[in-house]
Amino acid sequence: MLFFLYLLAFANFINIFHIGLYTVGANSYDILRFKKERDLLRKQQRPSRAKKTPRLALVSVVIPAHDEARVIRRTLDSVLISSYPNIEIIVVNDGSTDKTATVVRDYIKRVKKRRDLRLRSYFTAAGFASSNKRRYVRVNRANCRIKIVSQRNQGKAAAMNNAIKNHVKGQFIMCLDADSILQPKAVERAVNYFKDYHVIGVAANVRVMASKTMLGKVQRFEHMIGYRSKKFYSLANCEFIVGGVASTYRKTVIKKVKFYDNDTMTEDIGLSLKIVAQKGNRKHRVVYAPDVVALTEGVQTFNDLLKQRYRWKMGNLQNLFKYRSLIGKYDPKKYSRALTMYRLPMAILSEVLLVLEPLLLGYIIYLSIVYHTLGILIGAYITITIYTMSVFWPDEHLTLSDKLKMSLSALWIYALFYIMDTVQIFAIFKSLRLYQNIIHREISIATWVSPKRARQVASA
Repeated sequence: MLFFLYLLAFANFINIFHIGLYTVGANSYDILRFKKERDLLRKQQRPSRAKKTPRLALVSVVIPAHDEARVIRRTLDSVLISSYPNIEIIVVNDGSTDKTATVVRDYIKRVKKRRDLRLRSYFTAAGFASSNKRRYVRVNRANCRIKIVSQRNQGKAAAMNNAIKNHVKGQFIMCLDADSILQPKAVERAVNYFKDYHVIGVAANVRVMASKTMLGKVQRFEHMIGYRSKKFYSLANCEFIVGGVASTYRKTVIKKVKFYDNDTMTEDIGLSLKIVAQKGNRKHRVVYAPDVVALTEGVQTFNDLLKQRYRWKMGNLQNLFKYRSLIGKYDPKKYSRALTMYRLPMAILSEVLLVLEPLLLGYIIYLSIVYHTLGILIGAYITITIYTMSVFWPDEHLTLSDKLKMSLSALWIYALFYIMDTVQIFAIFKSLRLYQNIIHREISIATWVSPKRARQVASA
C-alpha cells in the first residue's frame, strides 16, 4: 500500500512539473516572439535605401498520396493559393487503387489551360479556417510547376525518397499529407525560419479540423495541447519530433543523412531524429513554427484511432530504441543537455507512467471510496480543466468565439482524455507484445491503408 502511495506521489510530481514547464515555457516563447515581431516591425518602418529584391528560393512541396482522390483537390488548392510565389508541387501516387492519379492529372491540365484560377479556400483573409461560407479566391499560378509521379505501393518513406532523389529541384522541401490543407502564408513563413542558417528543419503547427463528433473534439484538444508544448521544446532547444504534415527541411540536409528510412512505422519522426542524431542540435536546430499552420483530418472511427495510435506508438518506440545511444549522452559540443538529459529520457519515462496509469487510477478510486472523499478526483479534474483552458486561451489562431465554445467543451473533456489514455495504453501494450519489431527492425515495404475521410472540411 505504501508503495502505491509513493508511486502516486512520484507520478503527480512529474505531471505537475511538466504542466509547469509547458505553461511557463510556452508563455515565455510567446512573449519573446511578440518582442521579436515588434522589433522587426519597427525596423521595417524606418526609412531605408531601396535594395534589389533577392531571388526567392524554390520550395518543393511533395505530396505522397495513396487512395486520396476524395480530398487531394483541396490540398492542391491550398498550395496554389499560397502567398509564396516560387513553388513546385510533386504528387507521388503511391500505388493508389482509386482515381487519385486521374484527379491529379485533370487538375494539372486545368492549371495549364487557365492562367486565372478560381480556387476554393478554407481560410478567411484573417488566416482562420471557415466552413460556414463557400469562399473562393482567384490566383494566377501559370508559373507553378505541378508534376505527378506514379510508383507501386511502397509507403510514404519510399514515395518521399523517390521525389527527392529524382524529381525535386527546390532548395527547401515541404512534405504535405494529401488530406491536409495549408494556410495561405504557411510556405512563406516556413521559408522565413531558414534565414537563420542554424535552422535545418521546421515543424508546422498542425491543427485537427473541427468536428461535431466527440472523437473529433478530443483529437482537436489533444493536438492543441501537444503542439503548444512544442513552444517550450523549441525554446529549450530539445525538439526532435517533426510530424509529416507541412514539415520543411533543407534539401542538402536530407541528402546528407541519406533520405528517409523505412525500417520504422513513423518515417517522419525517424527522419527528424536521424537528422538530430547525425547533425547534433548545437550548431543545427530543428524548430517549431507556430505561425506555419496546416489543417489535417482527424480519424473518423474508433477502430481507425486504435490503428493510428498503435502505428504512432510503435514508431516512436522503434525510433527511441534505434537512437538510444543519445539518451543521457554527454556531448555538450554537439547536443544540448535539454535534449539528451531531459527530453529523450522523459520520452521513455512518460511511456512507463502510461503503463502504470491504470494501477494509479485504480488506487485513486480506492482511496476515494475508503476515505469517503472525492477531493483527489475533483482536484485532478480542476487541474486538467484549467490547464486545458490555459492552452487555447493564449492561442493566436483562435477567435474569441472559438475560445468561448472550447471553454464549454473543456468542462467535460477530462473524461474523454481518459478514453484517449485507454487507447494509448492499448497501443503501448500491443507494441510491447510485439517487442521484437522494436528491437529487430527490418527494412520493409510499408504499404498504406487510407482511413475513412470526413464528408466536409470544418474550421481550424
